[in-house]
Amino acid sequence: MVTRRQFNRGFIAVAFSGLATHLQGGELTRFLSNVSSAAGNLSAGPGALGNLVADPNGIIDLLPGFSYQQISHLGDLMNDGLTVPDRADGMGCFEFDDERVVLVRNHELTPLRKPAELADESLDTSTVYDTDAAGNPLPGGTSNIVYNLKTEKVEYQFMSLLGTIRNCSGGITPWGSWLTCEESVATPSDSIKKDHGYVFEVPSKTMELVKPEPIKAMGRFNHEAACVDPASGIVYLTEDRSDSLFYRYIPKIKGDLKAGGQLQALVIKGKPKFDTRNWQAPQMQMNQEYGCEWIDLDDVESPKDDLRLRGFEQGAALFARGEGIHFGEGEMYFCCTSGGAAKLGQIMRYRPSSEMKEQAGTLSLFVESPNKATFNFGDNLAVAPSGHLIVCEDQYSDTVNNHLKGVSPQGQVYDFAKVRWQTEPAGACFSADGSVLFVNLYSPTVTLAIRGPWESLYA
Repeated sequence: MVTRRQFNRGFIAVAFSGLATHLQGGELTRFLSNVSSAAGNLSAGPGALGNLVADPNGIIDLLPGFSYQQISHLGDLMNDGLTVPDRADGMGCFEFDDERVVLVRNHELTPLRKPAELADESLDTSTVYDTDAAGNPLPGGTSNIVYNLKTEKVEYQFMSLLGTIRNCSGGITPWGSWLTCEESVATPSDSIKKDHGYVFEVPSKTMELVKPEPIKAMGRFNHEAACVDPASGIVYLTEDRSDSLFYRYIPKIKGDLKAGGQLQALVIKGKPKFDTRNWQAPQMQMNQEYGCEWIDLDDVESPKDDLRLRGFEQGAALFARGEGIHFGEGEMYFCCTSGGAAKLGQIMRYRPSSEMKEQAGTLSLFVESPNKATFNFGDNLAVAPSGHLIVCEDQYSDTVNNHLKGVSPQGQVYDFAKVRWQTEPAGACFSADGSVLFVNLYSPTVTLAIRGPWESLYA
């Protein structure tokens, strides 16, 4: 691992071929080690990278030399007879073979949205998690895209999970599946039949709807994102609430999340009920390592939707809307969308203990956005081949001004892209070879493949 001192002396070594997957490797470690020491330079601007080039199609402006391809659109007829749903959110990219990747894409839809459109009546509803009163599948879930990197064509597209609610974000696993998370705690009513608020697992190489099995031991709450520590198999989970907790799930069997396990919440050692949000006062200081402990949570299916409240009463730390999370090399990073004195966003770093029996770890505040020019409601995270961080903005106002923000290894924040539509970018993830950045435009759904001179981001 590159130390902060080495980085500050100018050590930057990023091997393009070393990015085996978009969520593993040391690039993020190198980037964030420097961000913590360069916080005062967060809004320094793009420097030699140049200004965004206006898109003549009015979809997304990019840095010079970069281009995009639209590979999937709302309403496209898919191979299974269904049409591409709206509100594409979190997404993971997996290697399928030497030429192809698979994108597993969330759709953050609620029962009030239009049910899944059928081109025919052949859907086997036994593969649907939940339906409305009329028997129509609830519209949330995941869709898979098999994309050929060489021919630059979509070869197959279909729904892989159907009947869930508000599939917001999630995370990839080392064993090749996508953990899709429901950001909902809905209970049976006139419009739905089952409890919601769970994590579901979707194998990346499935070619049809998977059997929908909620992993109830991972808790029922407003799930946002997940990531897996490849060394321990522990799953870390964020929660999109203004008074959220940071969770981890210790499975009984590594790699088999459905076999049960223990859900826990993070506590700052010696500082019960610690408030990391810094809304009223800067309780959490930049660059300071805070020792952590973990407390067991019970009644994790939480019929009263009080899991976070009970955890806080036990001493768990508070976070401001935990969202995108990424596991690097021995450490992970997650966005707190409305954290910080300006309530514009924070990035946290958590380092698990090297002692597997202890697994206590440390937490630190890496980035706290001081103004909208730095970033405004950072959400999903991805890492470019150069080691730059790509942050999806998720803010809404009368005129949406969402960007894909880049952050250089020197801590400079710049605009990598600007979305011209009245929507947000989401689900940013890189192909296994690091050559393509895939990103969703939330609504109306469009999935983009972005190519360009990633090496230019070394500047």
